[in-house]
Amino acid sequence: MGAKAKYVPRPLVSWLKRIAHQDDVNAFLWESRDVTGVEWLEECVRYLDMTLEVIGKENLPAPDDGRLYTFVSNHPLGGEDGVALGAIIGRFYDGRFRYLVNDLLMNLPGLAPLCIPINKTGNQSRNFPAMVEAGFKSENHMLMFPAGICSRRHDGVIADIPWKKTFITKSVECRRDVVPIHFSGQNSGFFYRLANFSDRFLPFNLAMLFLVDEMYKNVHKTFEVKIGKPIPWQTFDKSKSPMEWAQFVRERVYSL
Repeated sequence: MGAKAKYVPRPLVSWLKRIAHQDDVNAFLWESRDVTGVEWLEECVRYLDMTLEVIGKENLPAPDDGRLYTFVSNHPLGGEDGVALGAIIGRFYDGRFRYLVNDLLMNLPGLAPLCIPINKTGNQSRNFPAMVEAGFKSENHMLMFPAGICSRRHDGVIADIPWKKTFITKSVECRRDVVPIHFSGQNSGFFYRLANFSDRFLPFNLAMLFLVDEMYKNVHKTFEVKIGKPIPWQTFDKSKSPMEWAQFVRERVYSL
């Protein structure tokens, strides 16, 4: 808010600090200040006391096969799922991967080296297409959450909104097979009610404000990570549109 920040009532600032767990997060960032990249992600997993049960790890392509892949997952939590999958993929491929992430996360020094930022809070950066292009044409695997936002609950079912097609078009262009991943878990009922209200009535994503609070509600929990067999990039032919292929992969993820 820049200079306008001084007009925000102090009780509201205090509430925002509490919802964002500012003191807790800053304490962790200070304690983990000497590590970056995959090591920092693994430190996050330890800090959040996450137990990860990985099923289908044999489906991960060999690190030395000389090829590059696009790893795509559902996004049920909006925080821990990204950290956990980065830790798993990053360790297996010796740090050779990059996220397409919310640009707010670039403020986390330990995470920033692994990120290609997407502007989710304002107008899309003019450099976004170039950054995506550079990511897919790099020597790194790509890890993406094609929904763009964390899952929503509709008619009692928690699932991603329809996936965006970028991972299809770029994987075909760069001849990267796609590896589907399903991550278990859910946020609180309050979060889903707020998200549905925000999506329907507000011009901004109010629910995103509560993602850190939801993360702390999910500490000490066990999550199941299911990894499917790679889908050859040649699968995504002209018989369907890129958007239709994106939903095809989304369905494959939810069938794991």
